[in-house]
This record gives sequence, structure tokens and C-alpha cells, in this order.
Amino acid sequence: MARPALPPPPTGADALAALNVALILVPQSLAYATIAGLDPVYGLYAAVAAPIAGALVGSSPYLQTGPVAVTSLLTFGALAPLAEPTSARFAALAAALAVLVGLVRVVIGLVRAGPIAFLMSQPVLVSFTSAAAVLIIATQVPGLVGLDTDARNPLLGALEVMAQPTAWRIDALVLGLAAFVVLLGGRAVSSFFPGALVAVVATTAYAALADYGGATVGEVSLDWALPRGIAPADVVGLLVPAAIIAVVGFAEPASIARKFAAQDRRRWDADREFVGQGLANLASGVAGGFPVGGSFSRTALNRLAGARTRWSGALTGVVVLLALPFVGLLEQLPVAALSGLVIAAVVNLVDVRAPRRYWGWSKPQFAVGTVTAVATLVLAPRVDLGVLVGVGSALAVHLWREARVQVPTEVQGDTLHIRPAGILYFVSAPMVEAVLDSAIADHPAVDHVVVHLDRVGRLDVSGVLTLQTLVERAYDGGCTVRFSGGALRHRALIGRMLGEDVLG
Repeated sequence: MARPALPPPPTGADALAALNVALILVPQSLAYATIAGLDPVYGLYAAVAAPIAGALVGSSPYLQTGPVAVTSLLTFGALAPLAEPTSARFAALAAALAVLVGLVRVVIGLVRAGPIAFLMSQPVLVSFTSAAAVLIIATQVPGLVGLDTDARNPLLGALEVMAQPTAWRIDALVLGLAAFVVLLGGRAVSSFFPGALVAVVATTAYAALADYGGATVGEVSLDWALPRGIAPADVVGLLVPAAIIAVVGFAEPASIARKFAAQDRRRWDADREFVGQGLANLASGVAGGFPVGGSFSRTALNRLAGARTRWSGALTGVVVLLALPFVGLLEQLPVAALSGLVIAAVVNLVDVRAPRRYWGWSKPQFAVGTVTAVATLVLAPRVDLGVLVGVGSALAVHLWREARVQVPTEVQGDTLHIRPAGILYFVSAPMVEAVLDSAIADHPAVDHVVVHLDRVGRLDVSGVLTLQTLVERAYDGGCTVRFSGGALRHRALIGRMLGEDVLG
């Protein structure tokens, strides 16, 4: 990891970019806190602390850190079985989870294990993100129509309220759809248009002036206190979710930071970014927030607005901090409007074309993506388990493919030529042995076996032991064995283990 240093002094462009991002971050932080199962005010805590801390050592000059949708859903999934959403204990656990996520990311960065972020296959990542976005949308459907639900699975809750159209609050639905249209429409008009802020101000003003009777954000109390009441058993129970969030939640900032680094032809250090994102989560946890990550949309806006250094991220946090005395104005913000904003923010995360692409490219990878998506939807709210199922299915497909070795044979006179193609190790041994046994049985006149190693991709000690088994089975059938071709390192290993006399 490159030694971090403070960036050059902030410029006016950094300050202007920070202001533009903060106008989006404030309403988004309120909305994403509700996804995480927290009162909206906790989103503001995270929106202040995370950008400032993340900018200290991060690698990208543009990356904007704070509450993000998928990480918020992962947070809710991890904590929902442990405490009642919006309760004080739930908030304390969320802060503890943020600290653990931060520690995991810092450790990953310090030991230079940053490339671990790229080990999750694209089918798993894309399918999980799409399924998570569907679940996020489902969590917002009750609020959009002004109803409540007790269903644990967001999909079931959405279906429950959709089946009661006569109970919907039409005024809530109109406000939610208006916020949705303003955000997406404003984005289509200009990337600088603060659609979220406009929607929040307009719907809040309507609710206050028109005596709106639907659910609103309610009292926004800034009585901050250090999170307490976390027992050692709680920490142990949060370790696995923290590790999952630390890795999965890093995919979004990594992708956007790498993209912009390539466009600017500058280096991007994954290890350093892991440390920066870790510090951001530590700060969010200490401030009473929840796990955070890098935002694709806010980072893109930051760059487009002219940001030049990492100070733009820190200044964003400062702007939000200066806005805190005025958050009481948001108490009349309709919950339906927040729901509309959330849906508009995540709808583009649903990649409806991905299944068709994977079906055309690779049936096994299509299966991996399908299993990941279904597991995420079915196991909700424990979406972190969906990630584990997806990674497990990808690993199973990988092992299945490696075990399938092609073994074409050819007989020339009294010599049997075997040309295995693939990876030779203990899993693939039965297939190769079966081909050898069958070929010798079908050709009794064969006295010699030549194994061509040119198409063997990898051969380690277990692979040579597999070849030793082949030699012994051939000898049992009355045949001599020679190994031909192959990489020099493969031949050297065979010579050390089986003797130079088997090399031809």
C-alpha cells in the first residue's frame, strides 16, 4: 500500500463540488437510514463522519463515501434477527457493526489483501445487487401507499399491501410518485439538478401547508450519545456479517474509482482505498451511524462538478454538518416521498438483461446467477446469506469445471496415446483412470502408453500422484508408460517424484 499523504490544499472547485454532492447526500442519507432499519437521523450522523474520515487516506480524488443502498440493506438483514428495527438496541448494534466493518477493511488494506475485492464473480455480484435492489424497492412499497406491514420478508410485505388497493392513501401515493418523477426527471435533464433536494423541499412544504394526514419523518432529534450496551457475544455474532459487508460493499467504490482512475490515467491503490473506507466506517460507528460505502452516483456527480482532490469528500461532510441545525425542518417530510426517492435511486441497479446475457455466454454461470438471486430473495431479510449461497455455488461450479478433464485417445500400432486437457489433480483422477482402463481393455495389443502433457494447464504434487496411479494401473495391465511434452516445471516435478526414466 502506498504511504498516504494529505492531498494539495482544497480548491474552489472542490468546495463547489462538495456543495452539489451534499444537496444530494442529505435526503439520500435520510432514506438509506430507513432501509437499514434506523430512524432517519442516523443517516445524517453517517453522512457527516464518513466522508471526512474516508477522505483522509483514500486513493481516489473523487470517491464520495456515506450511506449507500445495498450496504444499508445488508445492515438491516444482519441486525433484524437481533433487535427490533428503529429501537435503541438496533441503533447500537448498527454502530457496532460499522466499527467491525471498518476494522475488517483496515486490516485488509494493511495486509495488502485489496485484490480480495475482485474475487467475487460477476454473476454473483450482479445477481445479488439486482436482487437486493428488488428487495429495497419492496421495502418501500408499504410506505409509498401509506400502509404498514409486519411481514419479515420484504417481498411478502409488498404483496400484502398491494393486495389492499382500497386501503391505500392516494395522497401518499401521489407524493411518492411525484418524488420519484422529480428525481429521475431531474437526472435526465441535468446531472447537476438537485432532484432529491427539490422533491424533499416540495413534498415537505405540501405536507406542512395542506395538513397532510399521512406518515411523516416525525421528530428529528440530534441528541447524540456514544453507542452503548454492546456485549462481547454481540460482537462475535456480528463478525460474519461484518466481513461480508466489508467485501461486498467495497465492490461499488472499487468499480467507480477504478473507472475514473483509468480515464484520468492515474494509479488507484485498492489497499489504500480499503483503509480509507475502513476509517470511514469506524468514524460512522463512533458517531452513532451505520455501515457506509462509496456511492457510484455521488462520486460521478463529484467528478462532474469539478472536484480535484480528496478534500471534496471531506468538505461534503462539513457541509452536511453545517446543515444539521436545520434538520428540524424535515420533520414534516412524508414517508411516501422518502420511499419514492429510494425507489428512484435503486431502480437502475436491477439489471434485467443480465440473465439473458449469462444464458448466452455460459449456462453454468447463468445457474450461479440464478441461485444467487433466488437465495437473496428467499432468505431476506438475511441477504448476507444470499451472498454466501452465491459464493458457494460459484465455487461448486468452479470445482465441477476443473474436475471435467477431456482425455482423447489414439492408438498407433502397439502404442496408446493419451492427451489429457485440463487440470490434473485428485478430483479429476477418476475420469483419467477410467479412460485409461477402458482404452487398454479395448486394445489388448497395446504394450506402450504415451501420456502427452502439452494441454495440461496445471500440475502440482497431487496431480503427479494422479499420474503415478496411472503408471501403476498401466503396469498392472502389462504396459510401459512414458510422459511426453509439457512445461519444463511439470517435467521437473514428474522427474523428482516418479523418476527420470518415465520422461520421454
